[in-house]
Amino acid sequence: MHIIVCIKQVPDTEELPRVRVNPEDNTIVREGIKSIINPFDENAIEEAIRIKEKNSAVVTVISMGPPQAKDALRKALAMGADKAILISDPVFAGSDTLATSFTLSEAIRKIGNFDLILLGKQAIDGDTAQVGPGLAEWLGIPQVTYVRRLEIKDKLIKVERVLEDCFEIVEVKLPAVVTVTKEINEPRYPSLKGLLRARKAEIPVWGNDYLGLPLDKVGLDGSPTRVTKVFVPEPPPKGKIIEGDLNQKVEKLIEEIKKRDLLKWLR
Repeated sequence: MHIIVCIKQVPDTEELPRVRVNPEDNTIVREGIKSIINPFDENAIEEAIRIKEKNSAVVTVISMGPPQAKDALRKALAMGADKAILISDPVFAGSDTLATSFTLSEAIRKIGNFDLILLGKQAIDGDTAQVGPGLAEWLGIPQVTYVRRLEIKDKLIKVERVLEDCFEIVEVKLPAVVTVTKEINEPRYPSLKGLLRARKAEIPVWGNDYLGLPLDKVGLDGSPTRVTKVFVPEPPPKGKIIEGDLNQKVEKLIEEIKKRDLLKWLR
């Protein structure tokens, strides 16, 4: 069995105050910002490794991003993945979810035979949850999203997925694309042996000179989505604690309601 895990390197949430936006194309300037593996993708890596331990699978992890994304791939190798590939080229910069899923799909075609593709349900920097479904569409294979439990038997995968008000049991034939939630597992810490192996591992970089993709389908030119404005939302106003005994609290609350003219919303 061959499992491919698609991961993304994202800015560390602790670094958000330092994140800058390129004013020309409204993309995040990632250089100089501490990055981490997208947390949901860590669950995808962990699930792939657990399947590998039960089914003697091979796990290949791929990521599309700048050269520094090799750090994320090395962590995946340290966790237990077998191979890693970085898809990186200046022409891929600024890709939206359509261009990203197309580029990843073509890279996966280059890799060759596979049985299962795993991703986190969404990336914390974009929150679109579109790359997984887009990848399945480009490859023409089944997809199941928001999976919190899965079981593989022969050439079938049985999963439990999270819906808004219930859980759904779905069974599909492999190969398939599955996006996972954080409920599915608890990612392991890399072992010392794994860290040493990952540090020495060669990670090939595939650019467009290797993939040969049409330029109107990748990067900004291949992205119909346009970000017109990026901003940090204003924090909500702080609440006010009313002190005193019960009668005093009621009186002060009524005063505040009158002062703010909140009763107008009930008229």
